[in-house]
Amino acid sequence: MTTPDHQSPAPRPPASTATSLVYRSPLGLVAGVLLLALIGWLGIDALIAGHGRTPWFALAGLILLVPLVTAFTLRPAVFSGEDRLRVRNPFRSVSLPWGEIASVRSGYTNEVVTDSGAKYQLWAVPVSMRDRKKAARRQSGAGRPGRSGGFGMFGGAGAAAADHDGPARAESDRIVADLRTTLDRRGTAEAAQGEVSARWAYEVIAPAIAGAVLLLILLATG
Repeated sequence: MTTPDHQSPAPRPPASTATSLVYRSPLGLVAGVLLLALIGWLGIDALIAGHGRTPWFALAGLILLVPLVTAFTLRPAVFSGEDRLRVRNPFRSVSLPWGEIASVRSGYTNEVVTDSGAKYQLWAVPVSMRDRKKAARRQSGAGRPGRSGGFGMFGGAGAAAADHDGPARAESDRIVADLRTTLDRRGTAEAAQGEVSARWAYEVIAPAIAGAVLLLILLATG
C-alpha cells in the first residue's frame, strides 16, 4: 500500500512591486500640530470656564478653525504611484493618470499641468526660495579650492559625495525632479492611462461652513 505524495502548494503570483511615495511638508505638519494644540487648549478652556455666550463662541470657533487648520497643514499630500499621481490639497483631491499629465512645473509654486491645460498646485510641496538660495550657494562653493567638496586638502571626500548626490538642489526641486522622472518613465504605459478625476473635501468644507454660520448667528444676535 502506497501513500499518495503530498502535492506541492500552487505557486503564488509574485507580489506587486508597485510602490507609492508620499510627499508632505514637515514644517506644515509641525505647525498644524502646534496650532491644533493651541486652539484645542484655548477652546476647551473657554467651553469649560466661560460664562454667558463665551462657550458658544468657543464652540463656533472650534468648529470653524479645526477643519481649516487641518486642511492647510495636515491634509496636503502628494502620492506618487506607478499608474497615477494623487494630489490632496486643502479642499480638493485630484487623481491624475501619468498619461494625462503634460508636465510638472516648478516656479514660485509647484504645479501639475494636464494635456487639457488644467493646472493643479502641489500644496504639499511648497517652494522655499531660501532653500533654493542655500542650494545655489552650496553648488557654487563646491568647486572652490580649499572647501568641502572642492579640490583642497580636505576636499576629496566632499567632492566624491557631491558627485554621488548630483548637483545641490532644494528639497522641493528634488521632489519635482523625482516626479518628472516618474512621468517620463510611466507616461506612455498602458496602465497609466485614464481620466482625471477630482473630488471636493466635503468632510473639511461642511464643518467649516457650519462653524462660520454659527459664528455669524452669534454675532448677529449679540
